[in-house]
Amino acid sequence: MPTDATLRDEIRALNDQLAADRRHFHQHPELGFEERETAAYVAKRLRSLGVETRTGVAQTGVVGLIEGRVDGRVVLLRADMDALPLTEETGAPYASQRPGVHHACGHDGHTAILLAVAELLARHRDELAGAVKLVFQPAEEGPGGAEPMIAAGVMEQPSVDACFGLHLANDLPVGSIMVRGGPVQASADDFEIVVEGIGGHGASPHQTVDAVAIGAAIVGELQRIVSREVDPLDAAVVSVGSFHAGTRHNIIAPRATLVGTMRALKPETRAYLHQRVEQVARGVAEAARATAQVKINVGYPVTINDAAMARFAYAVAETVVGSEHVTDGRPIMGAEDMSFFLNAAPGCYAYVGSRNEARGLRHPHHSPLFDFDEAALPIGVELLTRLALEYLAQGA
Repeated sequence: MPTDATLRDEIRALNDQLAADRRHFHQHPELGFEERETAAYVAKRLRSLGVETRTGVAQTGVVGLIEGRVDGRVVLLRADMDALPLTEETGAPYASQRPGVHHACGHDGHTAILLAVAELLARHRDELAGAVKLVFQPAEEGPGGAEPMIAAGVMEQPSVDACFGLHLANDLPVGSIMVRGGPVQASADDFEIVVEGIGGHGASPHQTVDAVAIGAAIVGELQRIVSREVDPLDAAVVSVGSFHAGTRHNIIAPRATLVGTMRALKPETRAYLHQRVEQVARGVAEAARATAQVKINVGYPVTINDAAMARFAYAVAETVVGSEHVTDGRPIMGAEDMSFFLNAAPGCYAYVGSRNEARGLRHPHHSPLFDFDEAALPIGVELLTRLALEYLAQGA
């Protein structure tokens, strides 16, 4: 393996290219499963490095394979490539050139980081005891690219022993890293409830079954699931984000449609929410002489870091930024489809601080004003590179 000083010198030499790559992706964002230009850019770079490259994986995904001099473990490193349907308002010189599409979650940085990692690992391939898979994933923001990439066989040939990824984080200061074992991000599932009542004149409610009143009662009762049925020490969320019913002030609506989200940090709590949302909706409707049809759209599972891998990643992070800048933080209720990779192989998902208050780079992810401090990029490169090198070395 390269020495600490050598590795950092090599990363510093890549800094200009790293920033240029990030800004190129930022100026040319693409939505999930539309990342054709991004994928072509990534594949061209990987091939120029002599990396065995597959394209069109789960539509627009790219997979690179760097095999070492001798056989050994196989580690997967993942970056997501997609942007969000959002108009950028940062005014940055490298702002999105595509109206209505904005890299507002840092995936442009993730992709640039993994390209730099690919260059470093390709340079040191003769020192690798095993192999590294570089997974450039589409559609993390939805509908999800990790699961179809796994279905397409990215965990096989050769079989993956461990996986690592990172997310730039504007809630952490640049120069810091957060790593923790266990659940780090919540599951996310959507639900749709359609209440069917009987419409009629607003002046004669006794002749109707009011879908608006019943829908409102369902909204209220859904809140009791978390407040009165879930252990207060177990994080969960049930939120109704949309309620549509009615057409006119004096017509009692025969139908109401409610749409919402469920979040949990434990798989068993997730299953309980699924069960109770349906039971509550149907029960409230039945008590009011209506019916409720409930559809649950299963999304991303809980993102759970393997405890041993998290301890390993924490120690590596300490070598990157110093122990005083590494924290175990706390989980968040946002979801992440890195969860599918972590369910398929033990691994760890880490968070690299990217906020810089002094430069005004403090806006949250998914904001039209989101941007991050590019000083976080070489930290991410060093973290992923060290994780791969040290994990493979331990198995030699």
